Amino acid sequence: MPEPRKRGRKPKPKTQTETESESETIMPGTTKNGTVASHSLPATTTTNDSRSTSPARRGRGRPKKMRKHADNSSNDNHNSANNTNSNVGHVASPERSRHGEGNDITILPPRWESVAVKAVPSMDAVVKVFCVHTEPNFSLPWQRKRQYSSSSSGFIVGGRRVLTNAHSVEHHTQVKVKKRGSDTKYLAIVLSIGTECDIALLTVKDDEFWEGVSPVEFGDLPALQDAVTVVGYPIGGDTISVTSGVVSRMEILSYVHGSTELLGLQIDAAINSGNSGGPAFNDKGKCVGIAFQSLKNDDVENIGYVIPTPVIIHFIQDYEKNGAYTGFPILGVEWQKMENPDLRISMGMRPGQKGVRIRRIEPTAPESHVLKPSDIILSFDGIDIANDGTVPFRHGERIGFSYLVSQKYTGDSAVVKVLRNSEVHEFNIKLSTHKRLIPAHINGRPPSYYIIAGFVFTAVTAPYLRSEYGKDYEFDAPVKLLDKLLHAMAQSVDEQIVVVSQVLVADINIGYEEIVNTQVLALNGKPVQNLKSLADMVESSEDEFLKFDLEYQQIVVLKTKTAKEATSDILATHCIPSAMSGDLKT
Repeated sequence: MPEPRKRGRKPKPKTQTETESESETIMPGTTKNGTVASHSLPATTTTNDSRSTSPARRGRGRPKKMRKHADNSSNDNHNSANNTNSNVGHVASPERSRHGEGNDITILPPRWESVAVKAVPSMDAVVKVFCVHTEPNFSLPWQRKRQYSSSSSGFIVGGRRVLTNAHSVEHHTQVKVKKRGSDTKYLAIVLSIGTECDIALLTVKDDEFWEGVSPVEFGDLPALQDAVTVVGYPIGGDTISVTSGVVSRMEILSYVHGSTELLGLQIDAAINSGNSGGPAFNDKGKCVGIAFQSLKNDDVENIGYVIPTPVIIHFIQDYEKNGAYTGFPILGVEWQKMENPDLRISMGMRPGQKGVRIRRIEPTAPESHVLKPSDIILSFDGIDIANDGTVPFRHGERIGFSYLVSQKYTGDSAVVKVLRNSEVHEFNIKLSTHKRLIPAHINGRPPSYYIIAGFVFTAVTAPYLRSEYGKDYEFDAPVKLLDKLLHAMAQSVDEQIVVVSQVLVADINIGYEEIVNTQVLALNGKPVQNLKSLADMVESSEDEFLKFDLEYQQIVVLKTKTAKEATSDILATHCIPSAMSGDLKT
């Protein structure tokens, strides 16, 4: 046994003869020759193959602690020190090599190709989307707002196409895409925009963009607690970002951009600004959805939403089938739950029957000719509807029966079974899209307007209300307009809500300056159907006066000849190019 080392200075090294006469003892941090081991070796690891060719002095005090490395043994005596410094098990660890005489160590640059990178193969198909937007000015409809730029995410799919969100390229004037690891931005063409489902389809003409990239494959609808990985280019950096989570909920969601309700996934992975349009992969590297919105509230954390594959496939097939996006059909009815037993008995339902009661029917919907209020919808395409309006979805899950309708395409037919006066009837109904009295979008068209004697008339849309009253327009807009937005139904396909947006002050309209966003009901006793009908009636009027009947029993009276003569001067004063928008001239 070696004698315990005493405190104080280290004794002088013994001669070779003295060393050989004693049993071999290797001190920590030294070799058998008594020299300090190379710095490339761990302090706690002893190698029998390493040899030192020249003695090394050791300083006073404790031996310096050395950083531990992974043990890597080798049969090569000359390279054992280098093997200990191997970057096996390290990422981007610099190589060390002996050069010249002695133990001089030279740091070599890392070999990045030797670094093992764990990545989803489909990540190379994720692109960054750059868009320049020029939004219409709905409050001043003859001009546009100042352009601005945005960046979002997208991914390559089959057929040399790129998928992203509709709101990422809304009101676009230029769209460019950039692949992962590339420094080149390629001009993209917008093929189709699905407003309701918030999906847009792009393509790139440059063949170089498609080289070396495999399209993303779509997977099945995930189950609850399935792992998902969201990939994209959110704020906080320029390179690709990966966040992970699980599917926490699956139900009919409200799509904010499209102002509609479709199937959606709720996940707990972080979805931030810039993630929009990026894919969500499952653990097999297949796409199960598109990130598109998140819930921001002080009471919630990490709630993101993903457009699932059934909605994506519906959008793509709709485009391929019709050459354009035609939308998601609806049944065109408002319904009431039948959970109260007394209500079911009064409607003539038998104990085994379930369904929902029709409250109102859209006058413009095709089913308005066959269905009636107070009909009980028992089933849709052979699938029974429960009293709460749900249908079986998957094992242990139920979902709103509107999901069945959204799986159809515009123009498709469906068999609807109803209970009417205690008798069961079946109707073959042709499905169509929703005609809103106040549209949620104008589908990229410039807003319509008409000006006479300084009165600016326009048709009410959701973007117009947002422009006038801000993002909280559903609380701040006039009550009558909100009532029409939320509850009114169009009586005809071309019906619009026409309002006096503002009055451009001039001598001819003295006393009318405070009229703002007030609906126009009639002109000279004739009802105003839409903005074009109003413009046509004014332009063709031969009456001495123009009498506008407004809501709240207000009236505006102008002399016809004087009003038309004053319009040109008012347009010149406000630099307005035309008294009406281009769509009203045709």
